[in-house]
Amino acid sequence: MEKNNYQGALQTPIASGFNAQSPAAEVIQGIDLTGKIAIVTGGNTGIGLETTKVLASAGATVVVPARDIEKAKRNLEGIPNVEIAAMDLTKPETIDAFAGEFLASGRPLHLLINNAGIMWVPLQRDSRGIESQLATNYLGQYQLVARLWPALKAAGGARVVNVSSYGHQMAPFDFEDPNFEHREYQTLLGYGQSKTASNLFALELDNRAKSFNVRAYSLHPGSIAGTELGRQADMELFKQMGFFDENGNMREEILASLKSIPQGAATTIWCATSPLLADIGGVYCEDGDIAELDLGHFTAGNGLGERGVQPYSLDETNAKKLWNLSEQMTGIRFEVN
Repeated sequence: MEKNNYQGALQTPIASGFNAQSPAAEVIQGIDLTGKIAIVTGGNTGIGLETTKVLASAGATVVVPARDIEKAKRNLEGIPNVEIAAMDLTKPETIDAFAGEFLASGRPLHLLINNAGIMWVPLQRDSRGIESQLATNYLGQYQLVARLWPALKAAGGARVVNVSSYGHQMAPFDFEDPNFEHREYQTLLGYGQSKTASNLFALELDNRAKSFNVRAYSLHPGSIAGTELGRQADMELFKQMGFFDENGNMREEILASLKSIPQGAATTIWCATSPLLADIGGVYCEDGDIAELDLGHFTAGNGLGERGVQPYSLDETNAKKLWNLSEQMTGIRFEVN
């Protein structure tokens, strides 16, 4: 019987040889991606840009869908093997258009890196009325994978990598009111459930797709200095979370724990390319290895686990329920066959 990661059955580190300090360039040493095609959402800023650079340096052709084409051109200038295309995860029609153009090229898709995301934003809704963190961080992923499924299947060996976050520990998925229609909006809960959804999606996708040699992973990249991710977050929120003191200065212990951008991209690269994961999928990873299941022994002073993955984000019932709900919310039936 083939193994799956329902209930975190496979959430055990495998001594990868990497750790929180390992940069992405070290993780990809010795791996040749010549002839491989990758798509990296959000691949022109932050850890997405580093992911693009590292995959391209190993020989992959990297397609970067972007909202701001001119900004993407500036940021990606001089990097070989890169293509830029238009797409906005909050606009479903642009996801369909991007995927349609890629499928029309007739190329297989070996790596799909769902890296783009937003964090701790005020209440905003997309054109369908869906809360923006759920729309961007999860439903956009779901739609993109569903539309690109023929190319993933055609690769004869593909990986889907969802850049999630330890922020999934902020909230399980609220199946009763995922869109904050009947409860007060709290941005941390919106962010948390969107990342929990990303974990559940990787779990269920892997189980359904592995017979086609497509594997899926989710990961926490680490807390990273120098990205644009928290640009819309309120300073009071950072203080509330214990990241900044009352004067608005980052606490020394937080500063010391931050990863550089090359370190922040390392776990994405590991999930996308490591031969150690050839027969393992559906797992949540961190620090260049499979994470441990958090059963309450990693909890920090703020009530959040400093590492590990919550069991509710690897639950089989939740994963199947979310798949069905995603089909309803997007109107896209995703038959993995």
